[in-house]
Amino acid sequence: MKKHSIFLAILFILLSLSAGFIGSFFTFDSISTWYQTLNKPFFSPPNWVFGPVWTTLYILIGISAYLAYESKAGSPAMRIFGLQLILNALWSILFFGLKNPTLAFIELILLWISIAYMIKLFYKYDRLSAYLLIPYILWVTFAGVLNLSIALLN
Repeated sequence: MKKHSIFLAILFILLSLSAGFIGSFFTFDSISTWYQTLNKPFFSPPNWVFGPVWTTLYILIGISAYLAYESKAGSPAMRIFGLQLILNALWSILFFGLKNPTLAFIELILLWISIAYMIKLFYKYDRLSAYLLIPYILWVTFAGVLNLSIALLN
């Protein structure tokens, strides 16, 4: 791998991780306060699970975007990559920052659609880049069920 390629791969990973970093500003204070007071479904994982899962997913998203970019994915694919990162960070703002699970769930539907579309676009250029996004869409699907359950229970 060339120096240029390594730099780009790291850049895409850091860009992806930045969505989680932005979201964490709104999450940390609420986890030990507001979130603890919510009624949660029986399948809600312990809080410590979310950090490692999201970190892994952001790394996979970054690698996926890098592979698609290197395979000459066009600007529509890169725009949807950027859009889903914005939607990803926005979810934390809505759920934890505004403490609005219902609005966060509605926004999560848009996030899910953007991820599905990104998978479709990336698949045209590099199949591995699309396959690397499967854990992401599966986790967001689970997060959607969890988010909806919390909205309904509260």
